[in-house]
Amino acid sequence: MLDLDADKNLIRDPLAALEHHFGFREFLAGQEPVVSSLLAGRDTLAVMPTGGGKSLCYQLPAMVMEGVTLVISPLIALMKDQVDGLVRKGVPATMINSTLSPAEQSDRLRDLEAGKFKLVYIAPERFRSSQFIRALKQVPIAFVAVDEAHCLSQWGHDFRPDYLRLSEALELLDHPQTAAFTATATPEVQADILKVLKLRDPYVSISGFERPNLSLRVSHCETSREKYERLHELIEAQRTGIIYCSTRKRVEEVSASLAGMGVKLVAYHGGMEDKDREWAQNVFLDRTYDVVVATNAFGMGIDRSDVRFVAHFDVPGSIEAYYQEAGRAGRDGEPAECDLLFNYADTRTQEFFIDGNNPGAGIILDLYNVLRRLCGPSNEGVTITIKDLTDMLNLKNSMQVSSALSHLVRTGYIERFDVPGERARGTRLCDPALKDSDLVINQEALNEKERRDRAKLDAMIKFCYDGTTCRQQWILEYFGESDSTPCGTCDTCAGDRYTENRLATAEEYLIVQKALSGIARTCARTPVGEWEGRFGKGKIVQMLTGAKSPELAGSRLEELSTFGILKDEGSAYVFALISELEKAGLVAIRKTPYPLMGLTRRGSAVMKGDNTFRMAWPDRSRMVKPGKAAKDNHGLEELAFDEDLFDQLKIVRKKLAEEAGGVPPYVIFGNQVLEFFTRLRPVSEGQAMKIHGVGKVKAERYLEPFLKAIRDFGK
Repeated sequence: MLDLDADKNLIRDPLAALEHHFGFREFLAGQEPVVSSLLAGRDTLAVMPTGGGKSLCYQLPAMVMEGVTLVISPLIALMKDQVDGLVRKGVPATMINSTLSPAEQSDRLRDLEAGKFKLVYIAPERFRSSQFIRALKQVPIAFVAVDEAHCLSQWGHDFRPDYLRLSEALELLDHPQTAAFTATATPEVQADILKVLKLRDPYVSISGFERPNLSLRVSHCETSREKYERLHELIEAQRTGIIYCSTRKRVEEVSASLAGMGVKLVAYHGGMEDKDREWAQNVFLDRTYDVVVATNAFGMGIDRSDVRFVAHFDVPGSIEAYYQEAGRAGRDGEPAECDLLFNYADTRTQEFFIDGNNPGAGIILDLYNVLRRLCGPSNEGVTITIKDLTDMLNLKNSMQVSSALSHLVRTGYIERFDVPGERARGTRLCDPALKDSDLVINQEALNEKERRDRAKLDAMIKFCYDGTTCRQQWILEYFGESDSTPCGTCDTCAGDRYTENRLATAEEYLIVQKALSGIARTCARTPVGEWEGRFGKGKIVQMLTGAKSPELAGSRLEELSTFGILKDEGSAYVFALISELEKAGLVAIRKTPYPLMGLTRRGSAVMKGDNTFRMAWPDRSRMVKPGKAAKDNHGLEELAFDEDLFDQLKIVRKKLAEEAGGVPPYVIFGNQVLEFFTRLRPVSEGQAMKIHGVGKVKAERYLEPFLKAIRDFGK
């Protein structure tokens, strides 16, 4: 097997590689433990919020470790966006999906085997091909990263049947180290991910879902007119945003109505031609258009950081879907509004979707009988549209047919295939001798799935009607974070988060002085005694609370003496506090293409000692957790890579390979295992046996010389 060309000049130190390849000097909150886990050879599940930097958690280890990292990704747009970004950084990356011809796919697989890439993004449907899997077996795999891993759970909000094949594919690839990543997963979906992927002794990282810069709101609208009035207000105030609709038809209706009101927008839904969808996505990303009206097909992998609002014209089907879509606002850390325009009548659409996704055993068996009759004794396959099958079954919901087909494919009773020159796919029976009475249909599992789908919609409706609980706190508790505090910015918090308009206490005044002092250090002094801002509210809050954020990279805000001066107060409280400082006239927003925060003359006086101001005060007791302390970090310094030790272990391996009759060295232990030895430095068999790739047989035959080399190294 060839050594990877891309491995010859690896930067082994993770922090050095972070700055060299990606331009960051430190990690965001939650990233370092995940990177540490992967470099330690552990299977990993990372649940990180949208905008939390989960992509870097597998991209950085891929650049540090030997071999190729396979990234399983569900959307072509997501792949293209990430691959293009990596290539611009000089990272050897590529993708393999249905947009490539068979010849192009073969070329890229050859390049992989030759060592020309470090990361390869793969669509899950590629694993249908046994030939493709055989080709991958010739590639030295560092680890496999399964992105958007919630797609493999039937209890998740975006289930994709092709993801279920990943477990089998991993086994055929000798089960390499595996990591799963997702932004939204309830505890039951997390358990499903661990089970389906068969993660071994996994490190599980659940990063906070809190997004303090998002102001969540539910607007109860009796009519469509009220919805359009609210949308117009949002667009006028915020300019840049995404409007989600539940159906293609609704996208077209909302687009036409807003365009008639003079809004410059672009529409996006799954029924458009590929080239039209790509154009719509590109003109939104390159800022030619600032408003997009779309179904939930739009958004995954869309990395536009300045989205100032997300509006839901219709109620989503689950909290997971809602929060993932809302989370596409404010990825730059600046304040953003998320407004759900709720009318109970809209839940009928979601009920229709639930019916379509849960056809029941009767419809599945009826469909099988129709296909068996159409295929005939020869079983050469039949090409027929979903619409025609729907009519033949006398159904009103074509989604039920699509779901029934998927179920029959997953259970191995039929297979689907592409037909050249036809839009409809072909279908044939896997065993023509089987009658409907021979099929094993798990009615209990079907019922459980439908129950969970309806429970998700019920939770969404309860969220909309709950006017007493903080919106973000409600969602965080739904995802299992029971110790969350009110956000201070949502519509329910707005009603009770403030005490009366009054003078400051001594403690409050000190906090205000710290905040104003921090703001002043980001400004330029003007001749009239004011301080002209150069940064937005989001960056100011991140600086004051000491946040680790890619948006701060290059701004040098982390070098200020006031960086982290209000860390103990938490970002939710600081966001709310600065909003009140603005209302009290102590700080001001300068309207440029971007809103920049500066200090007024009154604010300057307060900073210097004038405590006679009055303002409404956020309820600090509700927003700041008592005794809040940072969690222990898994330091990467413990995983330092030493090239000399690595070379010494290679010498040990070469000697053992010769003594074993001249077998290839990787038969003893692969390079990845030697890398783990180098980073973790086990000195006992028990420690070494925790490393993936060190089994009982190999440990008995070969391990002791490696342990001795590690113990003796540096003496």
